[in-house]
Amino acid sequence: MQPSHKYPSFTALIFAQFLSALADNAILFIAIAILKNQQTAAWHIPLLQIMFVVPFILFVPFVGLYADSHPKRDVLILGNSIKLIGAILLLTNLSPLFSYGIIGFGAAIYAPAKYGILTELMPNSKLISANSWLESSTIIAILAGVIIGGHLADWSVHLGLFIIAGVYASATIINLAISRTTPRYPLQKTLAIVAIKNCFKSILILFKSAPARASLLGTSIFWGTGSAMRFLLVAWVPFTLGIHNNHTAADLNGVIAIGIILGAILAGRTIKLTNIKKIMPLGFAIGPLLLVMIFLHNLMAAGFIMILLGLCGGIWVIPLNAVLQHEGFRTIGSGYAVAIQSLFENTSMLIMVGLYTLAIKFSIPINFIITYFGFLVFLGIYWVGYLLKTQNRIN
Repeated sequence: MQPSHKYPSFTALIFAQFLSALADNAILFIAIAILKNQQTAAWHIPLLQIMFVVPFILFVPFVGLYADSHPKRDVLILGNSIKLIGAILLLTNLSPLFSYGIIGFGAAIYAPAKYGILTELMPNSKLISANSWLESSTIIAILAGVIIGGHLADWSVHLGLFIIAGVYASATIINLAISRTTPRYPLQKTLAIVAIKNCFKSILILFKSAPARASLLGTSIFWGTGSAMRFLLVAWVPFTLGIHNNHTAADLNGVIAIGIILGAILAGRTIKLTNIKKIMPLGFAIGPLLLVMIFLHNLMAAGFIMILLGLCGGIWVIPLNAVLQHEGFRTIGSGYAVAIQSLFENTSMLIMVGLYTLAIKFSIPINFIITYFGFLVFLGIYWVGYLLKTQNRIN
C-alpha cells in the first residue's frame, strides 16, 4: 500500500505527522542546549521528557473521548496549534521545562486522533500497512528532527526556534487537507470524575483481551526505554566516546531511528494480525543489544549497535500498534484505545526517565544504568511473549 491519489487524506496525514514529529524532536535538543547554556544541573535535562509526558497521563480520560467525539482532523489542528504556542513561548525566554510541557499538552491531544483516524480513512486490510507508513514517517521525522535539532543547537538556538515554529505552523496548515470525518461517538458531557471512571472501565475492557494487554505492555516497554535512551546517550557519548558537542548524541539517536524505519518497513511487508507472534525473536534481542553498549568505545561500532536496536524495535512496535487499534475499534473506540495506550506508554516513559534522572542525580555509574535497563527490557518482553503465546488468532 502506498499513499497515493486513492487515499489523499492519508497522504496529508503522513506529511503533517512528519512535520509535527520533526519539530517535537528538534525542539527537544534545542531545549537541552538552552539548559546546558544556563549551566543547570545535569539531572535537569531529563526533566524535559518528564514535563512532556505528564500531560499524556493527566488528560488521558479526556483526550480519547474528545478525539472520538469530534472530527479527528479538527483535533489534529488543535494539537499542532498548541505545540506552536509552546514553541513561541520558548522564543520569549520562558522556562524550557514549562514550554516543552505545553508542547507535550498539544501532543497529548494530537496522539489519539493521529492513530485513531486510520480506522476511519483506511480499510481494515490496510491497517498494518497504514501503521507502517505512519510510524515510518514518524521515525524518519525523529531521525531528521534529532539531527537538525542537534546541529541547530550548535549553530543558533534562536534561529532554530524560529525555524521549528514555522514547521509547526506548516503541519497545522496541511492538516486542513484531511477529510473531516464523522465522529464515531457523540460528545459526552460528563463530570471529570465520571470521565475518570469511564477511563478505568475502558482499561478493564482492553485488559480482557490478551492481544490488547500484550500491545499495551509491549509498546510501553519500547517507548519507555527509547525515551530513557535518548537522554542516556547525552551522558554516554562524552563518558564513553569523549565527545562533548550537542550533535553526536543527536546523530546516534538518528541512527536508531534509521533502524526503526527499516524495521517498520519490514513489519509492514511481512507481519499480519494473524501471524503477530513472528515478532518475538527480534523483541528478545533488544535487551542484550542494550547490554553490548557497555563494551563499546568506538563511534562506528556504536552506530552499528544503534541501527540494530532500531531495527529490532521497529519490527516489534508496528504490529503491536495495529493490534491495539484493531482491538480498540471493535470495543471502546480506536481513539480512546490510543489514548489509553498513551497513558501506559507515557507512564512507562515517566518511570524510566524518572529512574534515569535519579540515577544521574545520585551519580550512579552509566554502565550500571545500562545494565539495569537491559535486564528490565528483556524481562518485560518475555512477559509480552507469554501473553502472545496464550492468545487466540486475531481476526
